[in-house]
Amino acid sequence: MQIEEIMRHLPHRYPMLLVDRIIELEVGQRCVGLKNVTINEPFFQGHYPGKPIMPGVLIIEALAQAGAIVIMSDPENEGLVPLIGTIGEVKIKRPVVPGDQLLSTCEIIWYRNRMGKMRGVASVDGDEVLTTEITFKLIPREV
Repeated sequence: MQIEEIMRHLPHRYPMLLVDRIIELEVGQRCVGLKNVTINEPFFQGHYPGKPIMPGVLIIEALAQAGAIVIMSDPENEGLVPLIGTIGEVKIKRPVVPGDQLLSTCEIIWYRNRMGKMRGVASVDGDEVLTTEITFKLIPREV
């Protein structure tokens, strides 16, 4: 899935759109998103000067956006937008830096009544950099 289709499913835009491409997708079950991390990201100006590191909360947001694609690519959820409910069991294993390709793998644990829970694993070059579980809720999208 290319960026144009991603933008049809997600309300996020620059600088908060943190998925460049979806490279695997099983609607309603799992996906793998890709983010090319570059030194031009606005957060690197202050995090940290001379030692740029992608903030952990933005890695979690990238996972949440990839996970949203799993749900929002289902036509049944058109007109809805996912919101994060809780973030738990976060483990940060190593920094993400400019030049990395961040893969966000999300798997739905359960989903019913417009609510759900997913497991997210962020990785770079096959190494896990962050793992978490995220609950979410779908609400009507106001235009």
